[in-house]
Amino acid sequence: MVRLQFFSPEDLSGVNYTLNELQLQYTSTAEFALNRISQRNTGLEFAVTIFYNEEIAGFFTLDFGEDKLDLTDNQNSTLLRSLSINPEIQGKGIGKSAMIQVDDFVRKNFKDCNEIVLAVNQNNISAYELYLKVGYQYEGKTRIGRSGPQYLMFKRL
Repeated sequence: MVRLQFFSPEDLSGVNYTLNELQLQYTSTAEFALNRISQRNTGLEFAVTIFYNEEIAGFFTLDFGEDKLDLTDNQNSTLLRSLSINPEIQGKGIGKSAMIQVDDFVRKNFKDCNEIVLAVNQNNISAYELYLKVGYQYEGKTRIGRSGPQYLMFKRL
């Protein structure tokens, strides 16, 4: 069973798994994301821990800051970023289940938010297909990211 919970400091060792070079082209580590949150200190980005059978399995953040406006004009949106699943337990549907649950997580914890946006590298075909399966839409918008062209996707809540 997969569940989402706001990150707490005791989760750090569990989200400190190693991503391979290919994965690092497409996402950042939890450590990098947590440092970004700390350095910005805006209170607008929230770390989330993914649990699978009550063990820490993954991580992502919800960013309500200005970065989301590179993807949408909607002020009431959030940018989902830094998603990763521990490579030792990938392939069990954890990412898909987490992305299905994120809708209710956002609705429950951020009442004014009505859209989730994300950018996915065009070469990360499995992630792109996953986002489509769980209801994200792609309407032809792209941008250049740190590892090449990205599809800009969204899901209205």
